[in-house]
Amino acid sequence: MKQIFLPNNPEISVQIRHSARARRLSLRISSLDGKVTLSGPPYVRESDYMAFIRDKEDWIIKNLAVMPEKTLVAAGAVLVYRGSPVTVAMASQRGVRIAGGAIYVARTSRSIGASIKGFLKSQARDALAHASDRYAAQLGVGYSALVLRDTRSRWGSCSSQGQLMYSWRLIMAPPYILDYVAAHEVAHLIEMNHSRAFWNVVARLYPDYEKAREWLRSHGPMLHRYDFDT
Repeated sequence: MKQIFLPNNPEISVQIRHSARARRLSLRISSLDGKVTLSGPPYVRESDYMAFIRDKEDWIIKNLAVMPEKTLVAAGAVLVYRGSPVTVAMASQRGVRIAGGAIYVARTSRSIGASIKGFLKSQARDALAHASDRYAAQLGVGYSALVLRDTRSRWGSCSSQGQLMYSWRLIMAPPYILDYVAAHEVAHLIEMNHSRAFWNVVARLYPDYEKAREWLRSHGPMLHRYDFDT
């Protein structure tokens, strides 16, 4: 994928994506990470891409300005765990623990972000396995594996082989959000589509699913603002 840089302070990177199915130029800014992508037919010249970007420069800058700022996960930073804010603090004990509105990391930790990320992934795996097992039992089905990833385009998926994939960042959302995503993916073990039959299965497992879907639409992108590479 080619990149074009739009002079600004700071410089704006625009990813160029060629698609044989594209009939015109299409500009998109990801609500998750602010990545700017310009898609178009493969025969379009680079000068035409640049002209299009220049024409949309004010729109790009305006939309990037309202994107949530990244939060570096370091001492003193505030992040969320199961829907509640916790402040990163240092302690003498080994490992990571949560108590009294704080998430404590050992002072000897080589990377605060990596330590907290490992803790969150472990908590997410336990919570998602518990929820998936519960919903699968209700449907009388099983799944082949449970995989955690840091996905950007989806919160979960279910393969035709019965593998459930989830974003570990769900552990930062309120618990009912994680439960809904688990119910959604387990329902795909019965219906591998998004038909009315599928949503009927979801409703059996998680009746108030519209509330959770709306939360993800409105607040889900905020879970990606936390940068653990510190």
